[in-house]
Amino acid sequence: MLKKLLQKYFGFNTFLKGQEDVIHKVLEGQSAAAIFPTGAGKSLCYQLPAMVLPGMTLVVSPLLSLMKDQLDFLQANNIPAARLDSTLAKNEYNAILESAKNGELKILMIAVERFKNERFRSHLQKMDVSLLVVDEAHCISEWGHNFRPEYLKLPAYQKEFGIKQALLLTATATTRVRDDMCAKFNILKDNVFVTGFYRDNLFLQITPTGNSEKKNQLLQRIQETPQEPTIVYVTLQKTAEDVAAFLCANNINAHPYHAGMENENREQIQNKFMDGSLACIVATIAFGMGIDKQDIRRIIHYDLPKSIENYSQEIGRSGRDGKPALCEVLANRDNIHILENFIYGDTPEKKSIFKLLQTIKDNKGFVWETQTTKLANELNIRVLPLKTLLVYLAMEKIIRPKFTYFGEYSFKYITEPTNIISSFKEERKQFVTAVMKHCHTKKIWTHVDIQAILDSYDTDRQRILAALEYFEEKGWIDLESRQAVDVYDILNQAFNIDDMAEKMHALFKNKESLEIQRIHNMVGFFESDACISKRLAGYFGEHLAKERCGHCSFCQSGKAVLQTTTELAPLSQFEFKTIAAEFTQAVGEQFSEVNLTKFLCGIYTPVFTKLKIKRLPYFGILESYPFLEVKNWIARAEKPQPPV
Repeated sequence: MLKKLLQKYFGFNTFLKGQEDVIHKVLEGQSAAAIFPTGAGKSLCYQLPAMVLPGMTLVVSPLLSLMKDQLDFLQANNIPAARLDSTLAKNEYNAILESAKNGELKILMIAVERFKNERFRSHLQKMDVSLLVVDEAHCISEWGHNFRPEYLKLPAYQKEFGIKQALLLTATATTRVRDDMCAKFNILKDNVFVTGFYRDNLFLQITPTGNSEKKNQLLQRIQETPQEPTIVYVTLQKTAEDVAAFLCANNINAHPYHAGMENENREQIQNKFMDGSLACIVATIAFGMGIDKQDIRRIIHYDLPKSIENYSQEIGRSGRDGKPALCEVLANRDNIHILENFIYGDTPEKKSIFKLLQTIKDNKGFVWETQTTKLANELNIRVLPLKTLLVYLAMEKIIRPKFTYFGEYSFKYITEPTNIISSFKEERKQFVTAVMKHCHTKKIWTHVDIQAILDSYDTDRQRILAALEYFEEKGWIDLESRQAVDVYDILNQAFNIDDMAEKMHALFKNKESLEIQRIHNMVGFFESDACISKRLAGYFGEHLAKERCGHCSFCQSGKAVLQTTTELAPLSQFEFKTIAAEFTQAVGEQFSEVNLTKFLCGIYTPVFTKLKIKRLPYFGILESYPFLEVKNWIARAEKPQPPV
């Protein structure tokens, strides 16, 4: 039965390992989890059931690129599927919503943040959703390598919208992470399917290489077979540019790829790589998620990956056709501090946490409204750590997320307002008249004063929003929403602010310590005194019976030893007052030793963006130095005085 459906919808004759077991559970009406390696066919585990289940399958994915690639595959197989994201034109977005509500779609893909959208939530209530799919499900666990706080709300969303089943998909879940994410969705152990992480076609090579030798080592490797599809992974955007330029100068057609590039440019490079007209990409981790190119022959880590999980995910993109592929790390200890500095940048200062707690404590009433980006700028906390902090406070039962609405609704008239009003009778006409009365046009756009409508007419916000949506559906207006506002219930204002700030800061410091340890675990992994393939499989809970795989650098040449190959000059050689003076003047009252440390180590914070700190001459001058070493040096130095 299932094989017939597989052939019918996708043209495949056989299932890959684990797929059929997962699909059976889903079609039996049970929630399940698929822990499969990168490229092992996780997506089919929801794509096939979606065609059989009565309603629509809702897929939550963390990245646009993941959605795009999966959607291209589905549409190529005539599967009615779509995605909602910020790149869509207004008419496209509305058409997809209508198709979903009318039961014309079998699969709809969204980012987790879409659940916070007031307009989307109202539409979702009208959709028949059979299955919630969480892609990259390790994001729900605080123990995972890229925890995303918004994912913690997914079990609550499942209940709120009455979705009976959930399917969790990931390639990088340790046993601890696996148990955590399944517990949150009440998934039975018998419904968790793990296929092997071991792949005998990948040669795992750890090559101890000094920083001064890296470029030539990389060039030599690529010159062996220059036309073989290759991804070179680096940590920093500027390194991607530099290494790609070096390869081009040596007759290797290579392009950089990173998040700082224009979307259109990135897409062109990706398309060239996929169609084979470009063999080499030098990329940050911004490239590769969701990329399904079967014939990638080399993954070379020019810099150390961020974690064992990242390493596993990145090498998993090679050799998907089953043919041999090389996965090489040009390894040393020189750039460990740069990886660590990314982590230190996410730890908020205690005074910033205190300021947030004071805001909650001083709030009048039991409902607190805030805009995340604005709040991040006010507190000088990055958006992701701020979201994590708000989740921590929810877990302490100080606040409870309620919903998100848009602070501003505006529209352009397509039909005259008198004609819109005349389309209704009796009470509805009175209501629409009240709405139109409080819509004020400035040039092209008309602003909706929702509060004024509520003050003048006995109605509620939901009805006003539904009316505006209806006007748009009828083609009478072109509606826009802006300024997302998060609404929280304040459950407790009686907390001790000093104790709670200390507790929250300790949680972040613990998280920081775990992430730093993750980096050192990875270095220890590369210096393995055992088979690398066996150790990698064991990290994800798979036991390999054989002690040696025969296709890793340990099995062929023994243990690798990673050296510090670049001597850093002592910090005492830097003139503290010189490199700190302009920063101190620029930030004024925002000055702190931690902020100065972040500035010198090249770590962004919201206040830096606002004040355009990157333009100052000494930004990132100490990025190769350990964060704590720089911080201690600053603590001992005689400070220039900030302006009064």
